Amino acid sequence: MYSNIIILGAVVLVVAFLFSGIRIVRPTHRGLIETLGKYTKFAEPGFHWIIPGVQRMFQVNITEQMVDAEPQVIITNDNLNASVDAQVYFRVISDEEHVKSSIYNVQDYKNQIVNLARTTLRNIIGTLSLRSANSERGRINADLHKTLEEETTKWGIQIVRTELKQIDPPDDVQATMNKVVKAENEKIAAIDFATAAETTADGVKRAEIKKAEGIRQAKILAAEGEAMAIKLVSDAAEEYFVGNAQLFRKLEVTENSLRNNAKIVLPEGTELINVIGEMSGVLPVRKEQAKDEQPPAK
Repeated sequence: MYSNIIILGAVVLVVAFLFSGIRIVRPTHRGLIETLGKYTKFAEPGFHWIIPGVQRMFQVNITEQMVDAEPQVIITNDNLNASVDAQVYFRVISDEEHVKSSIYNVQDYKNQIVNLARTTLRNIIGTLSLRSANSERGRINADLHKTLEEETTKWGIQIVRTELKQIDPPDDVQATMNKVVKAENEKIAAIDFATAAETTADGVKRAEIKKAEGIRQAKILAAEGEAMAIKLVSDAAEEYFVGNAQLFRKLEVTENSLRNNAKIVLPEGTELINVIGEMSGVLPVRKEQAKDEQPPAK
């Protein structure tokens, strides 16, 4: 009976020993297996078994991760204190050499990335004024990314991107900056309003000038039309009315003379019809023409 217990105990120990050596590597990780403290095998995702007590597996996350550089106070180039914070996104490159570098070339790479980011931010922002630092966030992000990428390559790390979260000045400086920005915005608004008013005034002026020019042109055309009409009437009166009126007046005088039995003295050799015609404005009749017009003798 004791032998059965010993056998059962041995079986349990063996099973426990076997189970204790089982390791499962997920697709998001890669593994490094050491035997008696020496690297011996790279573990891809899947099932692995190690010798308990002899071998050891270190699993490394290869997905994109983020660390916060934590807020810190940095003195800018214009001797102002600014609270600066940034985030760094990175991942361990998944091949064997880079995974080994992330374990064997650096102690706690996350903490190292945070410290490196903080130091780099102090070096960059310390050379800028507070206004420049706020207006050149893109440049600061680019410089931070470049420095981290150069320093972490030997750690098997890829810096995906960096994001500058904040550059906050002290409260009193922030209040002053807000007043300055407000004053500048009001100045710009006043200039825009003045420009708009000037543009409107110019438009009204041009419209009035065009209106006056239109009225002037209309008056000129009207005057020219009236002058032309007057000239036509004058020409017509000169051509048709004046001559006919004079002729009519002569006929009227002749008629009145004949009606009042006026005496007409005829020079010798003058035809009566010609004298009367001259008095009334009619051309005289020539003798030859008068003879021709006499009726033939019967």
